[in-house]
Amino acid sequence: MKMKSNVILLFGIFILMASCEKNEPITISPEDYHASVDKVTEVMVHDIFSPPVASRIYAYPNIAAYEILALKDNRYNSLAGQVSELTPIPQPPGPVNINTELAALVAHIDVSRRLIFSEDKIKAFRDSLYDIWQNQNPKVFEASRDYGLQVAEHIAAWMDGDNYKQTRTMPKFTVDSEDPSRWQPTPPAYMNGIEPHWNKIRPFVIDSASQFRPTPPPPFSMEEGSDFYKEVKEVYDISKEITAKGDESEEVAIAQFWDCNPYVSVTRGHLMFATKKITPGAHWIGITKIASRKTNADFAETVHAYTKTSIAIADAFISCWDEKYRSNLIRPETLINVHIDDSWEPVLQTPPFPEYTSGHSVVSGAAATALTEIFGDNFAFDDDTEVAYGLPVRSFNSFKEAADEAAISRMYGGIHYRAAVEVGVKQGRDLGKFVVNNLKMKNEKQVTSN
Repeated sequence: MKMKSNVILLFGIFILMASCEKNEPITISPEDYHASVDKVTEVMVHDIFSPPVASRIYAYPNIAAYEILALKDNRYNSLAGQVSELTPIPQPPGPVNINTELAALVAHIDVSRRLIFSEDKIKAFRDSLYDIWQNQNPKVFEASRDYGLQVAEHIAAWMDGDNYKQTRTMPKFTVDSEDPSRWQPTPPAYMNGIEPHWNKIRPFVIDSASQFRPTPPPPFSMEEGSDFYKEVKEVYDISKEITAKGDESEEVAIAQFWDCNPYVSVTRGHLMFATKKITPGAHWIGITKIASRKTNADFAETVHAYTKTSIAIADAFISCWDEKYRSNLIRPETLINVHIDDSWEPVLQTPPFPEYTSGHSVVSGAAATALTEIFGDNFAFDDDTEVAYGLPVRSFNSFKEAADEAAISRMYGGIHYRAAVEVGVKQGRDLGKFVVNNLKMKNEKQVTSN
């Protein structure tokens, strides 16, 4: 009888424990996704990734999250078959109850973790969320987490085929010191040209790295009166004019706002150190967050905006870097110091790669085109992306206006000629139009019926 009573008691305790198990709904908001993207940006700034590499780090995690949502949300189509070599993700196991937003966020975090150096920072962020979700509803959390991780594995396998690992072992860029038109390392760090093989990275939507090959820059000539010399002199003259205005220079403020140099070398006597900032792509990812919040985008709409914009940015870097190391054009700083003024310094520090075309211009043109397709023309917004880096808010009437300012900022900064800016922003816009026209992310039937 005593043993029977103990069995009954244990069974009663089990029933009581089961009945006490939490079964709260787990709600994942757009702010949770913004926080995950922001955490990735924060870690990338810490780890110092170059602008092209940073664009890759944004694209893959967003695609992982988007693909999960597209399975259940009939407003969106899968990117499988649309994005190069992407195959359909695994179906969720049935009949397990999967929280698709939670699974999407888990996939975003896990793919991001694989792409950065400081995994511990991503893991700490992840674990803080896991603890909350586990306490709210362990069964739904565990099923959704496991599915998100399964999709992350699928995306990671696809990601591993994009030639990134192979480019890590390719030769460094060789400087041609005999040709006066060719790029030379610039002060103060005189770094090697970064990512000379980025055109070998598998594109997402464009057919090839050279698909949007721009018109070439003006023929190199330092003869006074030549088109190229005029461009060099224009950079010098603008720089002298705007710096003479001192603190009141709007042009200098624009240059500083769009600097987005992830690694600025600072020399103090015998000491050299770096200041860290976001990349150009990260700035436009920040603008995506601003637009999503302003329109009260729901979770899926938010992920859609990040995904389309990050794909456009990633392909823009592939296209731009293809031209940079083809034309291999010397920077204004080098020529001005040799031919015009040996004490001249640009407003911004010259980045370590060839001049043509302007990366900011190409990427801004592409990102602005994607964002305009999502949120519309004449979308006014206040850009507070750079507040964390001590810069004020700037306001824009449209994404196009912001892209135009980002492009011309490179001339104000003294690091690009006019051709690189004007041709570059056209290159980006043409590429952006191709991306938005060929990515059928929205389910048109569903959109029409709504």
